[in-house]
Amino acid sequence: MTIILFVIIFGIIVLSHEFGHFLVAKKNGIHVVEFAIGMGPTLYHIDRGGTKYSIKLLPFGGACIFEGEDGLSAEREETERYLRREGEGGSFLDAPVWSRIATVFAGPFVNLLLGFLIALILVAYRGTDLPVIQMVSEGSAAQEAGLMAGDVITRMNGEKIHVYREVRLNSMLNSDGKDFSISYLRDGEEYSVVLTPTYSAEDDRYYIGLMGVGEYMPCRGFSIIKYGFYESEYVLKNTIKSLQMLVTGKLGKDDVSGPVGVASYVGETYETAKEYGFLTVVMSMLELVVILSINIGVMNLLPLPALDGGRLVFMFLEVVRGKPVPPEKEGFVHMAGLILFFILMIFVMYNDIMRLFR
Repeated sequence: MTIILFVIIFGIIVLSHEFGHFLVAKKNGIHVVEFAIGMGPTLYHIDRGGTKYSIKLLPFGGACIFEGEDGLSAEREETERYLRREGEGGSFLDAPVWSRIATVFAGPFVNLLLGFLIALILVAYRGTDLPVIQMVSEGSAAQEAGLMAGDVITRMNGEKIHVYREVRLNSMLNSDGKDFSISYLRDGEEYSVVLTPTYSAEDDRYYIGLMGVGEYMPCRGFSIIKYGFYESEYVLKNTIKSLQMLVTGKLGKDDVSGPVGVASYVGETYETAKEYGFLTVVMSMLELVVILSINIGVMNLLPLPALDGGRLVFMFLEVVRGKPVPPEKEGFVHMAGLILFFILMIFVMYNDIMRLFR
């Protein structure tokens, strides 16, 4: 069941990403050579409107391939670019630069949009948790600062707080013992305090002493959109902050997961959720789609070779310079990035497998 669920979740996310590229490419007159579901040898295909729609052997991933995108026959492509009138020809390289930017950006954007839309479903079903303090630990930094049960947290270190999970995230990210500020509402008045976290030798970390933060609120009407946005925003912030911590060394290799690690987590989530019934399983899987879809959307926007963000860098350079980078040079950079990406994936998958046997 774990493998089936993983394939379904990953398939939804990747197909949404590629479908975003596909729709905007078609809208801008870019010829889509092939739209594929899966990877590897083709099992079945049909041709419609000059596009090959295919199903591949391996049920992982997908692809949206544009004419001229891969830089083949680069010299011919570059020559024809200037001989043809703008917008004609159907080749990716022949399309106006802003059409290409929109086409490439559409994939990650649809991932972010998918996360938001599914967050709406989750919020409509289960409601949300408001950032209301339920309990304060005796002798903690929170108690010494005067925080009490019933206080509504509005900001942490200047960052707006809308849902309980943002409180938990900020508490975890500020577990290095440094002072940080909290703003809160009490009886309609807003107050601000600065806390100095207390160290626990037993757990080897710092705590501020907020316990049971969160007050359930059902969502109806506009509040579904409002808190659906806040839920997806939380995942987005979490992803960006995790990347920052990875770059700065606050997270290590054991904190990074590849397909094997994600599949394992899907299995663990399923085993926990199935005890509470089919609907709980569905909602738990949808929550994973939100997390993974937004993660993939953000990752693809990183300005790295072979990723959508890397392609966008070259296109914005074209906007600034007034002429494109030679396709063969751009293709070389992306190929080098792709090789490094595969090496990284092998390392991450190896680390995931080793972690399973610990």
